Amino acid sequence: MTILTQKTIAKKISFSGVGIHTGKKVNLNILPATPNSGIIFKRTDLKGHNYIQALYNNVIDTTLCTTISNLEGVKISTIEHLMGAFYGIGIDNAIIEIDNYEVPIMDGSAKLFVDKIKEVGLESSDTAIKIIKINKDIKIEDGDKFISIEKSNISCDIDFEIKYKNKIINNQRNKINIFEDKLEDIFNSRTFCLFDDIEKLKKLNLGKGGSLDNAIVIKDDHILNSGGLRNKSEFVNHKILDCMGDLFLSGYKIIGSLKCSQGGHNLTNKLLRKIFSNNDNYSLIEIKGKQLPHIFTNYNNLKSIA
Repeated sequence: MTILTQKTIAKKISFSGVGIHTGKKVNLNILPATPNSGIIFKRTDLKGHNYIQALYNNVIDTTLCTTISNLEGVKISTIEHLMGAFYGIGIDNAIIEIDNYEVPIMDGSAKLFVDKIKEVGLESSDTAIKIIKINKDIKIEDGDKFISIEKSNISCDIDFEIKYKNKIINNQRNKINIFEDKLEDIFNSRTFCLFDDIEKLKKLNLGKGGSLDNAIVIKDDHILNSGGLRNKSEFVNHKILDCMGDLFLSGYKIIGSLKCSQGGHNLTNKLLRKIFSNNDNYSLIEIKGKQLPHIFTNYNNLKSIA
C-alpha cells in the first residue's frame, strides 16, 4: 500500500469546542470510512435525513464561511478548516459526526485537527486514488478580485494574494504545492478580523463565538492577541487554508495550478461549479501502480475513468 491508495483515519478521534459564528458548544467525532465514501458529515442531533456529503454542489452559503446542506435542508457550516486539514494530510474518506450545525472553530486554524489526526495516523486501503486533472484554463473575475485554474502535469499549487488597507495586514502573497510542500504554516494559521468589523458581524448575527483564543484581531496598527503572529505570512496563509478546504469539495484531489487575488469561499465555489459545468474542462482519472518516482508524473500509471 502506497501513496497511490485511498486513506482514512486509523481510529476515531473527538473534539469539543464552540462555533465561531453560532457561539454554541459542539462535539465532533471523526471516524474511519470505507474507500470511495468521500467526506460525509452526520448530524447526530437529528434522527433522519442527517447525512451531508461534502461536495461543491451542496454549498448553500459562503458568507464568512462555507456551509453545505442536503436536499432536506440539513446543514453544516464552517467546514473549511477541517476540509483543508483532510486535503493537506491526504485523507480521502471519513465520516464526521457532529451534534450541532457548525464545526468547532478550535484555535481558529487547522492545527488541532492536524495534530490529533497525525497522532492516531492514517489507514491505507488497497483501493487506488482518483484525481481531477484540469484540461482547460478557467478564470472568474469579480471586480478587482479573480480566481483561475490552469493545466498542470504534476501538482496542485495555490498562488494566493490578499490586499488590505490596514497596515498590519497590508498586501501578502504566498504560493504552495499541496502535495510536496511542508504545510505546517498553512495548518497553523488562524482566522482573522479587524476590530472595527466586530460590530458588523454582530449585526449579521455572526461571530458570537469569536475571541482572542480563536481569531487574530487587528486594531489600528497593532495585533490584540498577546502572542502575536505564528508566522510572518499568517494572514495570507489562512486564506490558503480556506482555499484548500473549499477546493477539496471537488470530492477528489486536483491536479492544476490555481491563482487567486482577494478571493474567498464564494469565488472558490464558483470556480468549482464552472469546472464541473462542462466535462471537457476536466478528467477524472484513477492512479494505478505501486511506486511513483515523482508525485503524479508517471503517466503510465494513469487510467482514465471518465
